[in-house]
Amino acid sequence: MTVFDRLESEVQSYARSFPVTFKKAEGAWLTDTDGKRYLDFLAGAGSLNYGHNNPILQERLVDYIKANGITHGLDMHSCAKEEFLNAMESKIFKPRNMEYKIQFTGPTGTNAVEAALKLARRVKGRENIISFTNGFHGVTLGSLAITGNEHHRGAAGVSLDNAVSVPFDGYMGDGVDTTDYLDRVLSDNSSGVALPAAIIVETVQGEGGLNAADFDWLKKVEALCRKHDILLIVDDIQAGCGRTGTFFSFEPAGIKPDMVTLSKSLSGYGLPFAVVLIKPEYDVWHPGEHNGTFRGNNHAFVTATAALEHFWSDDAFAKSVQEKAEFLGKRLEEIATRYGDNGSIYRKGRGLMQGICFESGEIADKVTTECFGRNLIIETSGPEDEVVKCLVPLIISMEDLAYGLDILEVSTAKIMGKNVVTAKAAAE
Repeated sequence: MTVFDRLESEVQSYARSFPVTFKKAEGAWLTDTDGKRYLDFLAGAGSLNYGHNNPILQERLVDYIKANGITHGLDMHSCAKEEFLNAMESKIFKPRNMEYKIQFTGPTGTNAVEAALKLARRVKGRENIISFTNGFHGVTLGSLAITGNEHHRGAAGVSLDNAVSVPFDGYMGDGVDTTDYLDRVLSDNSSGVALPAAIIVETVQGEGGLNAADFDWLKKVEALCRKHDILLIVDDIQAGCGRTGTFFSFEPAGIKPDMVTLSKSLSGYGLPFAVVLIKPEYDVWHPGEHNGTFRGNNHAFVTATAALEHFWSDDAFAKSVQEKAEFLGKRLEEIATRYGDNGSIYRKGRGLMQGICFESGEIADKVTTECFGRNLIIETSGPEDEVVKCLVPLIISMEDLAYGLDILEVSTAKIMGKNVVTAKAAAE
């Protein structure tokens, strides 16, 4: 029995899917204690957009540590924080004509969501929050109340109140605009749905199964918020920081959220870091009213600044992500067409946040298990874990991306009982 078996809680999950002990990581590759290398199509559940131990970020962090830079600073001013704020303003806000205040919350995504919900209720003086079917926003109680997944909700042990779930784009099938229902509910005093303080939405539902909202649908959601005096919160924790091909996932839709939650790849190095972006007129907090001991992770400030300066000073990086996303989408379409029967499996998602939806979670699990046996780390998502989800590091080479997709193709063909059509023999 290993020390993990003896001492670690039964709540662990990823270790069950990938039962080895990892020792090193670089770029898009992990290495276990036996020296075996694994291609990483998980990327820390989206927290390693710039890959493992990115050398540019690593050098900046090591230099900062060696210079005895501040590590922990609560919310006190520091040079590292100052540099991060300047980088956000110059590299992200100004080029996009955005104006936001930045609230540093506790270090995880759910901390940012909790803060946003609390502030929205404070601003509007209402308790209700509207979220969407299959949405995932975290596992602390406020975030869990607006999360759809019953597996996570059922672990709460208490009732989850002050939240209403409405149909996401496409939830009712093609041809049904779910914003019509939402508008009707908000307009009818007898609908039984109290006017909310905010509507919170993911433009691409990562944990919910890679459901990508149509840009026109997002514009209509924003219009409903303006019509009914509701704040719009975009949860960009997984889909942001370049994952969909632009820094914010909502940029192509042309919407302007009142608040944005960011975490995961914001630090760029896998260090815990979360913020809420707030339109200045809604920053009505009193000093210390919402705090947290680890909202001053200066090491994360350092690596985040390095990431912004290196990857987001021009549009070259974004274009490279978009090129890889186009390649990924094409390959996934080919795999789904070749090894599914009459549309039984199909591609989903947007950007470098795409995958294949299978007929059941059981099939998808077999595919990911087969992939791991071929040294590819890839997970599932969706209400029944039916979607095999490619969440590759954004810096992955085209060669490694193609190689990983060859493994996915071989694995899919084997589980679907089909002959491999084009995947390279190397994936065998």
